[in-house]
Amino acid sequence: MSSDPRPSLRAARRRDRRVYTRSHPLLFALLAAVRGRPAVRLGRAVLVNGPGAYRHVLTRIPLDRTAAGTTGGAARELSGGGLLFDQEGAGHRDTRRGLAGGLGAAGVERLRPVWREVLARRLAPLGAGGEVDLVPVARELAGASVRALLGTEADACALASAAADAAAAAVRDHLPGPRRPGAARAAAGAAARLEALLADGGGDEEAGLRAMLAVAAVNTTVAALPRAAAWCADAGLWADAADEELRPALVGELLRVTAPSPLLPRVAAADGVVEGCPVRTGDRLILVARHAAGAHSDPPDARRPADPALARLVFGAGAHACPGARLAHAQLDDALAALAPYRPAVVRSRADRHAALPGWRSLTVRATTSVEAR
Repeated sequence: MSSDPRPSLRAARRRDRRVYTRSHPLLFALLAAVRGRPAVRLGRAVLVNGPGAYRHVLTRIPLDRTAAGTTGGAARELSGGGLLFDQEGAGHRDTRRGLAGGLGAAGVERLRPVWREVLARRLAPLGAGGEVDLVPVARELAGASVRALLGTEADACALASAAADAAAAAVRDHLPGPRRPGAARAAAGAAARLEALLADGGGDEEAGLRAMLAVAAVNTTVAALPRAAAWCADAGLWADAADEELRPALVGELLRVTAPSPLLPRVAAADGVVEGCPVRTGDRLILVARHAAGAHSDPPDARRPADPALARLVFGAGAHACPGARLAHAQLDDALAALAPYRPAVVRSRADRHAALPGWRSLTVRATTSVEAR
């Protein structure tokens, strides 16, 4: 593990750790205790920390997409199956190809004016010496982007709130430990409310797919964007964010370090071996993206970024890579470009104890310089 030589880096890391220690303290402590081992068995679960082990599981170990406690299992339980997250074989490939138009280069450029308008409007108070809570900004940005992607008339903020509620209600299916009584019923109700916003006359399967896409896009954006901004503010990275040449590398580094989806819960569909650790059919696999990408040890550095293959692990690997990675990079790039002229500092922050992904419930910033002065 590398140390953080500058006080600013230590301060940034301390703040960012709070999104884990305030929301899932016991789980965070458990993961931290075993992160030095590439793969370790705890009962019927195998925790996978090392980058090689993480990649091996996603590319070499057959995975049960429909098992309880996995992303695909939650998708099937809440929406009746047929979704991107739990489809097998040709169906999975066809759905992913269908997303390429919306999430590829052309699709991202089509969506870009949507979130840029949100950024310009919502960040304007910084120029007048006001304060801005970046969490609602990220929520509206994500909701507006999903609304445009899916071609729905749903209100952007209502869509984002419903997606966050659906994810939060289902999160206990994704984490180790017993399920709280009534959790499945609450999750189903939250998913139904989201699907109702997105139905637009489509069938149940289409509404379910649209709902799961909204859940993934909204929750990762709302988790990542404010955390990335806090890193820039605390670690003194705004100069890099303002640099057109350095910013793309900084975006990749911040996504690596924030690891918006820090855990990928999976279930083995066949026996195997991961870094000397036997894996049996039915074993629960907890893939710790945060550890595999070195987010816990190596701070973001736009001038000496991590190997791209390592940084991309936060978006999965192989056939299990997230199709929204390009969208995430573009949104964060534009958000940093919009914030950088103000050099904002964090005024107040409060971790979200109930969100599906580690993040801030509020992160309020204030400009330290005026755009006019620059």
